[in-house]
Amino acid sequence: MEELPEIFEIFEGEVASVKEYGAFIKIPGCRQQGLVHKSQMSASRVDNPSEIVDVGERVWVKLIGKEIKDGKVKLSLSMKIVNQGTGKDLDPNNVSLDQEERRKRKFKDYTSQRITLEAVLNTFCKKCGCKGHFAKDCFSQPGGTKYSLVPEEEVEPAGPSTQSDLQPPKKKKKGKRKKKRKSKEKRSSSESDSSKTSDSDREQNRSKNKKRKHSDKMQKKKKQKKHKHKESRKGDK
Repeated sequence: MEELPEIFEIFEGEVASVKEYGAFIKIPGCRQQGLVHKSQMSASRVDNPSEIVDVGERVWVKLIGKEIKDGKVKLSLSMKIVNQGTGKDLDPNNVSLDQEERRKRKFKDYTSQRITLEAVLNTFCKKCGCKGHFAKDCFSQPGGTKYSLVPEEEVEPAGPSTQSDLQPPKKKKKGKRKKKRKSKEKRSSSESDSSKTSDSDREQNRSKNKKRKHSDKMQKKKKQKKHKHKESRKGDK
């Protein structure tokens, strides 16, 4: 049995082959090869591993994982946590490796699971006897309060609407304003009418006074003429 390097050990190996998903590295002292996935080649994103390494090139790698499957040992290697010039370990405490493992554990693939819809409205719980849920979803304790779905209340249809209901409510303020305006207009019209009548009365009175004065003058003149005529007659006698 060939001796394999220990976990987290750093060594220099030769690139045996380059694939689309990574590169296989020859481990010194044995025939075993380890895989450097393209995600472990560089800190930046790698789309084509052949742009990073070539066959026959020697690179520094760190053993980050061992897996035995079907009697075969699979070794996982990393290049990005080792300085390729000096072979120094850039992650001696393996912090980045722990973070990556945690991310993988959190990720779950739900594509294989089927989504099923269950009608629970007409089902009865075997645990509490209530309607609307299964026994596995029951949260009531034995001897405790029981819960069930409340039926929806039917909305009563609205009766035939009359014209008074359809008409919008009258606004009292506008009616009051209109009344005030009308009363003001009436007042102004009555005042104008009264002023017109007073002016006409004044004019009539003036005309009457003029006529009276004129008639008085005429009468005085007539009297004076009569008096002179009498005096002239007396003088002729």
